[in-house]
Amino acid sequence: MFTGLIQRIGTVKRVSRGRGLVLEFTFEPWAEPLVKGESVAVNGTCLTVADCDATRFTADVLRETEERTGLAELLPGARVNLERALKAGDRFGGHVVQGHVDGRGTLIKREQKGRDFALTFKCPRAVAAASVLKGSIAVNGVSLTVSGLGDDWLRVDVIPTTAAETNLGALRPGDRVNLESDVLGKYAIRRAESESAEETEGGGLTMEMLEENGFV
Repeated sequence: MFTGLIQRIGTVKRVSRGRGLVLEFTFEPWAEPLVKGESVAVNGTCLTVADCDATRFTADVLRETEERTGLAELLPGARVNLERALKAGDRFGGHVVQGHVDGRGTLIKREQKGRDFALTFKCPRAVAAASVLKGSIAVNGVSLTVSGLGDDWLRVDVIPTTAAETNLGALRPGDRVNLESDVLGKYAIRRAESESAEETEGGGLTMEMLEENGFV
């Protein structure tokens, strides 16, 4: 599990496309070094460290992950957001981020608002449906608050610190990002769908149920 608070901006060092996609990243070292097998969110996508040292690590990318995220589009030199998985006892900030990207968004508008700026993304309807105003969403792994919302678009506001310490500050219209809806929103939708299906199948209150339980 992650929190959406980016810890490092890494750089893509190598992209290998042999029998499968393998990415290598470099970064400023953490006080506690990475270890093989741990999870790191790369632009909001949970990857497993296959090999590493103090300033680099490699990760294998599943075909499913390639199709759902923008990792397959990365080129050497690209900057990526990095966050290590939360450990028991760590302080919790941001919101619950699983590292499971729900869809891609495309930046359609960047609007300066004093020192801050707003980013408006075209997004899949499923992502918009799982979002609420003032709720949370992860954009390239960054925990942000939804400040505007439509059927197929959403807007977030970015403060200077976030712009400087993540790759969101460099986004321009047309750029694509990884989006992960708040898991609470997804559970709420799933619950509503389940209750609707039960009602359709006769799962609601009926005369037969009242009679069986002695109310009629």
